[in-house]
Amino acid sequence: MSTILEVNKVVKQYGDYVALNGVSLTVPKGSIYGLLGPNGAGKTSLIRIINQITLPDRGEIILDGEKLQPKHVQYIGYLPEERGLYTTMKVGEQCLYLAQMKGLSKAEAKKQLEYWFERLEIQGWWNKKIQELSKGMAQKIQFVVCVLHKPKLLIFDEPFSGFDPVNATIIKDEILALREEGATIIFSTHRMESVEELCDHIALIHKSNKLIEGKLSDVKRQFKTNSYEVGILSDNVEGLMYDITQKFTVTPANFKSLNNELKLEIQLGSALPNELLQVLTQRGQVTHFVEKIPSVNDIFIQTVSK
Repeated sequence: MSTILEVNKVVKQYGDYVALNGVSLTVPKGSIYGLLGPNGAGKTSLIRIINQITLPDRGEIILDGEKLQPKHVQYIGYLPEERGLYTTMKVGEQCLYLAQMKGLSKAEAKKQLEYWFERLEIQGWWNKKIQELSKGMAQKIQFVVCVLHKPKLLIFDEPFSGFDPVNATIIKDEILALREEGATIIFSTHRMESVEELCDHIALIHKSNKLIEGKLSDVKRQFKTNSYEVGILSDNVEGLMYDITQKFTVTPANFKSLNNELKLEIQLGSALPNELLQVLTQRGQVTHFVEKIPSVNDIFIQTVSK
């Protein structure tokens, strides 16, 4: 898979504080790439370097095969966590101004804005001032400004902040549509459920270092513990539990019994799933047997807690 962004051994220090400690990342073209990490991990420092707001102390950024240069500002759309619209300007006037700063002619900017305002059903906001809009409404305007010049790389930092569930879903669908149209998206958020829904690649930065990077399905596979969620109907619970615990480990917190149906989380260790199934079917009727796949939230907590 070809890449659109390469971050090579980037170091950034603020005095004695090391914000990025030789971080390297590879962002595939056409992906939604989750950039994860707790507060203070270094994510914002990296995003600011990619946007050429600050420069790295060491290392380099390669964008679409070229070393990052001032001209590449036009190839990137950035939605920062802290929004930056001029509150006293009218919406339409401000959008036209910002679009032209990204290299669009006034005519093309107006054409793109008409498209996006109609798509998001915000045509009536053109002559409103930003200060007249709710936080969620202003968010929609900022989103439009970010994407209307059709950049190769989009960077969304907490894009759902300020949105109610309905509008968060609208923006989520637009992000997926942009990916289908060929855009590459770096997606930074603390909402792990959004990462599950949207991202196909992730990286986790913690204490200025990259700890995890890869395709989301591969990362989940690496964190599997050979555990299974099991449901079984049995008239002899005591005998069943004796047989299971002779060879397998039952997670106590997930031991449940209701109307003779047990719901268990069982760790197989080096055993095979068929060996567990054989024990279960000898003692009852299996109603549920699913491998436990770690969530992004599980992986996040496990990694940053080390």
